[in-house]
Formats: sequence, structure tokens, C-alpha cells
Amino acid sequence: MSNRLKDEKSPYLLQHAENPVDWYPWCREAFRRAESEDKPVFLSIGYSTCHWCHVMERECFENEEIADILNKYFVSVKVDREERPDIDSVYMSVCQTLTGSGGWPMSIFMTPLQKPFFAGTYFPPKPDRGMMGFEELLLAIAHKWQQDKEGLIRSADEILSRIIDVPQEEVSDDIDKELPEKAAKLLFESFDPVNGGFGEAPKFPMPFNLIFLTLYSKYSVTKGHMHTFSCNEEGGCSLDYEESVFRQVEITLEKMRRGGIFDHIGYGFSRYATDERFLIPHFEKMLYDNALLIIAYVTAYEVSKEDMFLDTAKKTAEYILREMTGPDGEFYSAQDADSEGEEGKYYVYSYGEVCKVLGGERGKRFCEYFGITKKGNFEGRNIPNLLNGRCIRDNFTEEKRILFEYRVLRTKLHVDDKVLTMWNSLMISALSGLYKATGKELYMLAAKRAQEFIEKHLFEDGVLYVSCRGERGMVKGFLDDYACYGAALIDLYEVSSCGEYLKRAKQICDEAERQFSDERNGGYFLCGSQNSRLITKPKEVYDNALPSGNSVMAYCLVKLSQITGEDIYKERAKKQLAYMSGEAKHYPAGCCMFLIALLLYLHPPKRYSASRAIMQGQSDRL
Repeated sequence: MSNRLKDEKSPYLLQHAENPVDWYPWCREAFRRAESEDKPVFLSIGYSTCHWCHVMERECFENEEIADILNKYFVSVKVDREERPDIDSVYMSVCQTLTGSGGWPMSIFMTPLQKPFFAGTYFPPKPDRGMMGFEELLLAIAHKWQQDKEGLIRSADEILSRIIDVPQEEVSDDIDKELPEKAAKLLFESFDPVNGGFGEAPKFPMPFNLIFLTLYSKYSVTKGHMHTFSCNEEGGCSLDYEESVFRQVEITLEKMRRGGIFDHIGYGFSRYATDERFLIPHFEKMLYDNALLIIAYVTAYEVSKEDMFLDTAKKTAEYILREMTGPDGEFYSAQDADSEGEEGKYYVYSYGEVCKVLGGERGKRFCEYFGITKKGNFEGRNIPNLLNGRCIRDNFTEEKRILFEYRVLRTKLHVDDKVLTMWNSLMISALSGLYKATGKELYMLAAKRAQEFIEKHLFEDGVLYVSCRGERGMVKGFLDDYACYGAALIDLYEVSSCGEYLKRAKQICDEAERQFSDERNGGYFLCGSQNSRLITKPKEVYDNALPSGNSVMAYCLVKLSQITGEDIYKERAKKQLAYMSGEAKHYPAGCCMFLIALLLYLHPPKRYSASRAIMQGQSDRL
């Protein structure tokens, strides 16, 4: 029997519509019921292509016994984090504060007034490998609520005060020009010169880091392109900081292209690698990752003119345009990691399978080239890769086509066809940059169609909306939506010289200023005057998997100030850069998108003065 999620648009919520759990979407009705029936609220946050969300659903939310406990003692609320980044942000900060980490599925227990008192992520149904079982946890919380509700409420108030009562630092009036160098040195300290990337496993692509280091090497390090290694007797290699800034980018981009995180058969990148070599991916593919990586590879190409970087960007765009683009030019959100209940099944092959599909000798040559063995490199099967050092430019185009068509018929992938304003905007920026690098109209046309889709389906009465699926969603846009759409419009203007895009970018950024600006303390809130109220009002400055809205606003304002020369944008740009300087000083490497804006501010392109002269001449003639 269906629950209350059956009428929702979100693919994630619809995945749970047949659960025996009596789910509510986030709504007043759920919290009113919790208050009237004196029950705590269980909030579960995730997204439709999340592997561990699928696991917890199968193990817990489809479990009749666990569902009975939830239905008897709790009011259960399900949230798609991609549709409600505000809710996700508020309760992720709770989860990180209480546990020291976060992730999805996120599991929050709170009062009917939305105040949290317990948080976690994935729970198995029964105790397993040191983790508490979900059934045991539910019964313990239900008992505590019945026996000592006041204690849980006090705990919730204490937790909320720890999040809200953060000392407010004095707003800085100065732009810290030393932050890029500090960030570059921090990244250098965590760089893996053998495998590429930063830190240890799991390894995320971190495209902001790579774009920032590329621009930093271009603007600030005269020796940025020199390849300087020193190797010890054991064979370990190290890099000299001053001479290796761009080399970090080169190593990482090449290792990712060679590794299994890149799909060598159908192209595109998975979300992250579970190992240090970028061999074994977490197989889900996200629109935003691929958009940002296109930008990273194109930026590296523009500095180095290395063909492999441009080839990777083009192949990633080919994947997006083939598999993640809707009939009206819109871009879908993600492809699942799981198929037929098994992670990665769609992407992996056995040695014998490849030889059978391609034929004996042909299959053997392919397997040898792409590291496919009888033993396998992933649970007895194989993730094709080029970490064996083979040339990235191969001659197996036809073989890859055959294997791609074979896997499409072999098993199916779930596609989250929800259209998100922010993620589509990132792809518009990516395709604009790819058009600039190649001159191919295909990319410009795709960027323009996506922008037209946003205007037609995600904008109404002066307000942007977060998402649509068939029809526009009801959630009004957040800072990230406005900032990224403004950036996309600016990027479109720069490669097309169409004044309408610049005019629209100014309108969007002006609206963001009205809705989200914190006039008292500087910066911008995630939620604005059009959004519903939550227990806190988050203001995000650090980049995570996605750039912070404050960082992207810095980029937009810097660009608008340089392109238009208008005082209002110059003032806003300086104010935002000063605010972010104060916030980023604690860990500048966590604000690389802001540092990109800062580098552009410190090193303005000369072409803008000519552009302003042309614009002024056009204005005079009107």
C-alpha cells in the first residue's frame, strides 16, 4: 500500500512511496501530528542515486517489524537533499557537530518543534561491526521519550544553542591577498605525488582545488609548468613546492583519466574513488561532478595546451549530451551506482565476458590494454582502466562502442531525471568553456538550450525555483541557485557577446542581493526572503562537493565589476571579497572557489576595458 510520498515529484521520495513506513514529506501536517500525538520525529535525508540510501531502505524501511516500530512511536519524514538543500544544511551541521562526520542517508531524531536530539547516518537493522542496530536504536529512543521526554528536550535545546550561539567575528574590511599562497601551500602538504589527488582514500576529484591551482600557477608562480621531482633510494618521489604547483594538477587529472573513476567505455566520471589510486569508484555519476571536471580539464588545457585534457573534457561532455540530457535541452541530475541491487554491476566485466563479446584475439588485446584480468580488480570482475601506463589515446573506438551497447542491454541504470537549477547552471558554464576552447557550435547550442529551459520552466514572477520534474517544483530558489545561474549567464555572455545574457545576469545577481544579503554581518544567507523558515538560518562559506553560494557570488560580482565597470558591482565585489577573506583565513584551502574569484580580481583580463568601451558606445547610440 502506498504512503504519503506517492504524489511527490522527487524520484527519491517516490522510491520510498511503497515502503511500509508511514512516510510524510517535509510539511506542517507531519509536525502538527507529532505534536498532537506527542511523538518524536524521525527525519531521513538522502537522494535517489545514493548507494547506502538504497541499502538502508532494503534493510530497514522495507522491513515490516522496523516499519511497525516507526509507525507506532514516531512520525517519519523523508527529504530529498537535492530539492531541499536548506534542510540538509541545517541538519548536516547537527550531524557533524554530534558525530564528527556526516553523510547520507542522514538520520535525525528531533522534537515536534524540529529541534534535534540525536543524529547519525546509515544504521544496519541489527548490531553489526560495532554499529548499533536501527531497531535497537528506535526502541531506545521511544523508551527515552516516554520515560524522560524533558531530558531529550533539554538535550535538543543544548544542541541547538551550540549551533546558533557561534561567536560572530568582526567583519573584515580588508581583502587578504596572501590567501591564495597560503591555500596553495596547504594543498601541497596534502598532495599525493604518486597517485594524484589530495589526502588519503577515499579520494574525491576536488575540481575547485585543481582549477584554483591551475590559475594560481598561471598568475602567481613563474615556474608553474616545470616538472620537478626528487626520488629517494626506496623509490618514493616528492615535489618541490615552488616548481610543482601546476604539476599537482597534471598528475591528478592524468591519474583520474587513467583510473576507474573515469568510465573508459561510456565516458564521464563517477562521484569519487574508494581507494587511493582512483581505480575503484563509488559508481554513481552526478551532473555537478562532471560539469566541474569539464571546467577543470578545460582550464588545464588552456594553460598547458595538453590535448589529453581537452579530449577528456570532450568525452565527458559526450557522455552528458548522450545520457543525461532531456528532450528540451535540460540536464538530468544523476545516474545510480546500483543496478539489480548490486553496486557497480552495470560497469564491470569479467575477462571471459569481454572475450566473448569482442571475439577471442580482439578481446585479449582489449583486456591487456585496459587492465582486465581473469582474477579481476573489483570483487572478481574488472573495472577497465589505464593505470598500467598504456597510452591514453587508444585505437579501440569500435571495441568500446560494442561493449557499451552490450552493457546497455545487459542491465539497466536508474536515472534521476529531476532537473536542478544549480546543477544545470554549472553545466551551462562548463559547456560555455568547452565551446571557447574548441569553437564547436554543439556545445554552445547545448548551453543555450539549457538556459532557455531554466527561463521557461524554473523561473516565474521574478523568482527562480530549485527543481522541476514534468512540472515545476514548489520550492523557491536558494542562494546557490541564484549565484550559479548568474555565473552561467556571465559565462554565456563572455563566449557569445550577447548583451541579453549580461543583462539577465545583472538582474539575477541584483535579486540575490535583495533576497539573501546579510547587511549587518556581510556575506549571504543560504535561505532568503522567499524561503520557508527553519530552526537556524545557515550561511555557507566553505566548498564541499558543490561550491558555496558565497564563493560563487564573489565570482559573479568580480566578473560584473570588471565587465561593466559599474561602481555598484565594484563595491559589492570588494565587500564580498573582504567578507570571504575573513571567513577563509581559518582554512583557505577549503574556499578554493572564492580564491578563484580573488585571483580573477587581482589579475583582471585586459579585454574587459575594450568590452566596456563597446558597451558604452552601444549605450550612447540608444
